[in-house]
Amino acid sequence: MTGAAHTPTLLEWARRVQAIAQNGLAFSKDPYDLERYRQLTELAAQVLTTELAVPQPVAQAFWEGQYGYATPKVEVRGGVFEEGRVLLVRERTDGRWTLPGGWVDVNDAPAHAVEREILEESGYRARAVKLAALIDRNRHPHPPSVHHIYKLLFVCDLEGGTAVTSLETDAVDFFALDALPELSRGRILGSQIARLYQHRLDPTLPADFD
Repeated sequence: MTGAAHTPTLLEWARRVQAIAQNGLAFSKDPYDLERYRQLTELAAQVLTTELAVPQPVAQAFWEGQYGYATPKVEVRGGVFEEGRVLLVRERTDGRWTLPGGWVDVNDAPAHAVEREILEESGYRARAVKLAALIDRNRHPHPPSVHHIYKLLFVCDLEGGTAVTSLETDAVDFFALDALPELSRGRILGSQIARLYQHRLDPTLPADFD
């Protein structure tokens, strides 16, 4: 990827400070250094609160439970296409639509994770047949996120089932690609759905990355 030099945002600085602090807490043995790393964690949360207007309890909770070497989080999304339409679910949190998906759980293979998420969020059974893209969320026009996220986008075959909502979704439907509803842009972009459909039409396309 080429282009003009990127100027880090406050969010990116805070994310980087948190990563340094988390790595330090994971590997340092010196009690004084450990205290300094804890202070860095607090500083990262303060940046979110004072500069980005994130409520303090929310800012402190973002990185709670994060231990060991800091790495990006992994998210999967599945593109299920049927007669030129795509399966979407509506998120209860923002009332907007997305491809079924979510975080990859520990001990989950990525393909199994996306198949499970599709079933849980939509009621449909699907089989992952191709990893179409592995992208860095920061390099695409998603809204800013506190977490650094890698998104794995799969093409999936529909194998059965019927529309069922879940604790996270309150509607399930198939939409024509030229008539998509308002999307939950933190989760998926229209351009990404279009690209997934290109992979569906031509399985020989190489996987996209970054």
